Amino acid sequence: MNLSNLKPAIGATRNEKRVGRGTGSGRGGTSTRGHKGAKSRSGYSKKSGFEGGQMPLQRRVPKFGFKNINRVEYKSINLDVLASLTEKDSTISTLDAAYFVNAGLVSKNAKVKILGRGEITKAVEVHAHAFSKSAVEAIEKAGGKAVTL
Repeated sequence: MNLSNLKPAIGATRNEKRVGRGTGSGRGGTSTRGHKGAKSRSGYSKKSGFEGGQMPLQRRVPKFGFKNINRVEYKSINLDVLASLTEKDSTISTLDAAYFVNAGLVSKNAKVKILGRGEITKAVEVHAHAFSKSAVEAIEKAGGKAVTL
């Protein structure tokens, strides 16, 4: 075996379909394009979303709603999660955004909001971008402090 007698495996290749080469080719006349219509013409290109002249979907479906460009997205953390964090590490006195990032609860640029599900028993200082009223009450009831960033 050498480079001069290498060839593809049997059945791996096919002959090119030579269209538009007259009636003797077996594909004469319409050259496999069928009869009439835009697809049989030269220069045809289908526009994306075109439905043959029927009103296209993106124009049939009504527009509604809007995106508020001033909306602030918060990543929420509940009190029961804070309680489990303080139980794991008893030396914690403050929980801040950097701590939440290290714990894998939020990404580093996310804004954090503390919500009031669950109970917290240890007095800790919690730093976050926002708090629910019930969360602030529960943190202060436990002897802690809720600091808004």
